Amino acid sequence: MTGVRRPSTTGLEIETLPAAAADDTGTVSTLTDLVNAVYAVAEDGLWIDGTTRTTVEELAGLIRAGEIVVARSGGQTLGCVRVQRLDSDVYEFGMLAADPAHRGVGVGRELVRFAEQAGRDAGCSLMQLELLVPQDWTHPSKQFLAGWYGRIGYKVVGTGEIEESYPHLAPLLATPCDYKIFHKDLTA
Repeated sequence: MTGVRRPSTTGLEIETLPAAAADDTGTVSTLTDLVNAVYAVAEDGLWIDGTTRTTVEELAGLIRAGEIVVARSGGQTLGCVRVQRLDSDVYEFGMLAADPAHRGVGVGRELVRFAEQAGRDAGCSLMQLELLVPQDWTHPSKQFLAGWYGRIGYKVVGTGEIEESYPHLAPLLATPCDYKIFHKDLTA
């Protein structure tokens, strides 16, 4: 899967970064900054002040593992997503981020399509994603994303508790949260 490139319908170049890209400090820093900037807005109010979505070290490790896909146009990075196989039948994407200056041109949609095709290519029949949501109030970004995922074929199949699944993250929350688990049938 590493280094796989596919054309998109929007003219974007989408590729899984090769492991060697983890040693390119510029690439890793650019992606870390992009993810953290997008999630600072998308998860505003969910985390205690100063909490970031990812670190340079974490992102470099994900690149080395062949789990980071990027979208570029004219050499400029416009978005990224993490992909991984969870088990023999389930593929997952997460950490989806599109540059706010290029929203509405299909960056997120193309990254999700690439992730779904990677899942099919791996022989998986289900794609999964998790969406962090506050328990006691409605977050506008999360509400928008839940609707968008529904429009592209994802259905909520369960709810997970942060304290159980991600106990290291629970102390960093500024408000009680759960995460919704979405699935999409990749064989349809």
